[in-house]
Amino acid sequence: MYNKNQKPMTDEEIQRVAPSVFAGQPYQDRSDKYSFVSTADIITAMRGEGFFPMSVQVSRCKLDDKRNFAKHMVRFRQLDFNLTNVGDLALETCIVNSHDGTSSYIGHCGLIRFACLNGLIVSDALIASFRVRHVGNIVQSILEANADMVHRAPQALEVVKLWKTIMLTPEEQNVFAESAHILRFEEGSNAAQLFTPESLLTVRRYADNGGDLWSTFNRVQENVVRGGKVRVPGSYRPKTIRSVTGIDESTKLNKALWTLAEKMAELKGDSLARTSQGGGETE
Repeated sequence: MYNKNQKPMTDEEIQRVAPSVFAGQPYQDRSDKYSFVSTADIITAMRGEGFFPMSVQVSRCKLDDKRNFAKHMVRFRQLDFNLTNVGDLALETCIVNSHDGTSSYIGHCGLIRFACLNGLIVSDALIASFRVRHVGNIVQSILEANADMVHRAPQALEVVKLWKTIMLTPEEQNVFAESAHILRFEEGSNAAQLFTPESLLTVRRYADNGGDLWSTFNRVQENVVRGGKVRVPGSYRPKTIRSVTGIDESTKLNKALWTLAEKMAELKGDSLARTSQGGGETE
């Protein structure tokens, strides 16, 4: 659930979307060694540290008796990030947990972009995620791990500034899209054949119509993760790419795309360095 009004969510709003956040006990198959702390207690503690829940997501559960214990993700933000202009970025802490034993407490550093509120999760290669098992003083461990991650999180904003200065040729943009296409679609599947790498470069808003790495990343990231209608060669009607809604799948894909952009930035940096040293051409 994306919070379009950008105001902190109340407990009532969170519970309507993800009742498993407020589980009062673990799922019945947990052993006595399982230390239970409701995600609701983490929300209370995070609010006390100045981090407020801005959106929540819950995994689908096939078993009825597990739905109130299912995996969920709550995204927290400090209120000093004032998203008012298109393109504004804010850092978030994304906490994943479940009360059925399918997940420990996992924290990721995330970015939210005002252009479309499509949250992306920063790769572990830049800012390490943290994991807290269901043992010991869980609340204190999460607060300490979050404080450490937040201290290093501004690196992500500096990376974005750099990517805005890196221009990609049309061929390089296609290479980026082709790599993302491999990440998103199973080779040989109908979807892989229907949605070409070029379709992942579809521009959905004027602000993303640039040739820099950041604009290219945003176009591909939105088409790959959020999906939507795209023009397909040889078809008069646009086709729809389904959105990636699963917590694990979207997290993995977002991180892979960020790492892909990091690698592209490294390659461009090496290329510029060789050119500046006179290694680009010979007489």
